[in-house]
Amino acid sequence: MGRYTGPKGRVNRRLGMNVYESAGAIKATERKEYPPGMHRRRKKPTTYGAALNEKQKIKFYYGLRDRQLLRYFDKARRMPGNTGQLLLVLCECRLDNVVRRAGFTLTRPQARQGIVHRHFQLNGVTVNKPSILIRPGDVITLRNRPNIRKLYTAIGESSTPLDTEWLSVSKSEMKAIVTTRPTFEDVQLQVDVGQVVAFLSR
Repeated sequence: MGRYTGPKGRVNRRLGMNVYESAGAIKATERKEYPPGMHRRRKKPTTYGAALNEKQKIKFYYGLRDRQLLRYFDKARRMPGNTGQLLLVLCECRLDNVVRRAGFTLTRPQARQGIVHRHFQLNGVTVNKPSILIRPGDVITLRNRPNIRKLYTAIGESSTPLDTEWLSVSKSEMKAIVTTRPTFEDVQLQVDVGQVVAFLSR
């Protein structure tokens, strides 16, 4: 599955929020608070443009491609409840997001890279798929290799767990236990899910 590798600060400026948390992307956003492009005059977005913008927030925040987002949307639509809220909960349950929320990495792309490189274990089994959906009772740990532990111990010293009540995190053991399923209230991304549902239902 491909991923976005372009300039992250440009995406932050286009969407008007820091969907990418790297220091360089945030600095670029603060230096140029207007959208990228030749003309700085901000046009009033159309209904389609506003909905597309909201969809892009989810896509870049969680590191998804359009096909993957549509797959989550289709799954959420088949579940009982609010489709938009369930869509965000499914995204929140991704393993790379959980690793970031636990404070083991500084950003989601960094968490994704660590998982792909087989640095993490889920319930004692080494995994390499960032898209795995976690469930209550799952235990996320680092592989017991000195070089990996040294790397993430250094990262952990400059990273703090995000406000996450559904995770029990031990930084000393580099272990995170999923205590409950996250809810819509646990999602920190500010997005109009109603517009996203309308856009994806087209």
